[in-house]
Amino acid sequence: MSNELELRHLRYFRRVAKELHFGKAAEQLYVTQPALSRQIKQLEEILGVSLFLRTKRSVQLTKAGEYLLAESNQLFEHLEFVKDNLRHIQNGDQGELRIGFVGSAMQSVIPELLKHINIESPGIHTVLTELPNQQQIDMLKTDQLDIGFIRTLRLPSGIEKLDVMEENFCLVVPEQYPLDQHSFSSVSDLKNESFILFSSQYSHGYFDKIMSIFEDAGFSPQVAHESVHASSIFRLVEHGLGIGIVPSSLKQGFNLNIKFIELTQIPQRTTLSSVWKTNHRNPLVDRVIPLLKAL
Repeated sequence: MSNELELRHLRYFRRVAKELHFGKAAEQLYVTQPALSRQIKQLEEILGVSLFLRTKRSVQLTKAGEYLLAESNQLFEHLEFVKDNLRHIQNGDQGELRIGFVGSAMQSVIPELLKHINIESPGIHTVLTELPNQQQIDMLKTDQLDIGFIRTLRLPSGIEKLDVMEENFCLVVPEQYPLDQHSFSSVSDLKNESFILFSSQYSHGYFDKIMSIFEDAGFSPQVAHESVHASSIFRLVEHGLGIGIVPSSLKQGFNLNIKFIELTQIPQRTTLSSVWKTNHRNPLVDRVIPLLKAL
């Protein structure tokens, strides 16, 4: 019996870990249940640990099994990334750069970055995905993203940050709302309004900053709806379901029956930051960081 760990062992392990049933896992892997059991036993002997707690009625992961599952998932995700990169290199590209972003980054920062990339490194293939702040951080940590664009105040260790844009907040109101940029005087005048805000799940730090605007105005807002997407907030505002507060860059790119009132008289501003993993595995990140600094 070989004592070498092979991808086959991990593939079988991941299937059993997903199903927590040897019979179902064997059926999906097109192997017999005894053969699958032998492979898992061999894997446990190679690693010197027990991966599953097995009884007649149930199969559960041990602590070691939970750890191996998380690490093997990350390994297989990275293998898929390597396969994609190999295809791009075969086609003459330099490789793939996976970029996550919050919606406001697409208004100016992302297009500007892509223009720089096309000039300096036209062989980089980019994959763009709009994602909430926390999901970007989670995906950076597990090497599913290479660079993110987020709005947050707190970052975990191992994630680096570069601020790329600071801007004002804006109120978003229906087009027929009685106030406009010239007649608006204070947020405190809106204490009886309902608000539609980015969810606290979008970014706790961002949400806290929005709440500080209301605290400074002397009231707690009535939050009617929350969303992680600007387009949803704008649609709800358009239908008269409340007032939004968003970064001023989101004034562009939407053709809806809404208008914006820029909050120039408050101290709060919002910062868009680019983030990446300190010990990232994609060499293209180091090629793009100087371009980020030039934005």
